[in-house]
Amino acid sequence: SLFQLKLWNKYRVSNIPSLIFIDASSGKVVCRNGLLVIRDDPEGLEFPWGPKPFSEVISGPLLRNNGQSLDSNVLEGSHVGVYFSAHWCPPCRSLTRVLVESYRKIKEAGQKFEILFVSADRSEDSFKQYFSEMPWLAVPYTDEARRSRLNRLYGIQGIPTLIVLDSKGDVITRQGRVEVLNDVECREFPWHPKPVLELTDSNAVQLNEGPCLVLFVDSEDDGESEAAKQLIQPIAEKIIAKYKAKEEEA
Repeated sequence: SLFQLKLWNKYRVSNIPSLIFIDASSGKVVCRNGLLVIRDDPEGLEFPWGPKPFSEVISGPLLRNNGQSLDSNVLEGSHVGVYFSAHWCPPCRSLTRVLVESYRKIKEAGQKFEILFVSADRSEDSFKQYFSEMPWLAVPYTDEARRSRLNRLYGIQGIPTLIVLDSKGDVITRQGRVEVLNDVECREFPWHPKPVLELTDSNAVQLNEGPCLVLFVDSEDDGESEAAKQLIQPIAEKIIAKYKAKEEEA
């Protein structure tokens, strides 16, 4: 029915089974990954399973690939890329190669930036092998509870996913993968979402994220695409501002 379709679209359900918890009084999503919640907390001790601040979920030791252990407070004051990835997944491996270069460029430009690898590898050995290629930090593979809590916090539905956070731990973009691939020189870092994008192979994935307006223009005429952008930019900005005021994703 139309009502069912509206619910699927509203909560961006892309696979089933999917269990989403909602606060009845405000209608806001409390948790997208309900299936992980009931697996991790079968007794309901953490009920009502609301989102916790990133700093609380990440609290504990983090690793460098040389075996050095650091406390999670090293992330304070930095932009953070939370990187959900695994060696068995080919798109992950190709993104990692690009990301290593991006990380180096951003650090060399003097920006405070850290990446945190949250592994979905199938064994500790493959985690270690994969992590050996990465110059950043990781949640220890053995700390399955913390890895799962991070998956829950961001409602991760597939890998690779790169979530970019500001220095306070708030989400700037969930589309870090698209941003990194579209901006290899990292000129747009930390990749605040743009109201209007040019549609490309790599960002077309966002068409699955929610309602989109696609405007077709004659690409032969550069002036026309610029004029079209000027036309829809203020409308897009207004819509984004409206959702921001409601503290919802546009």
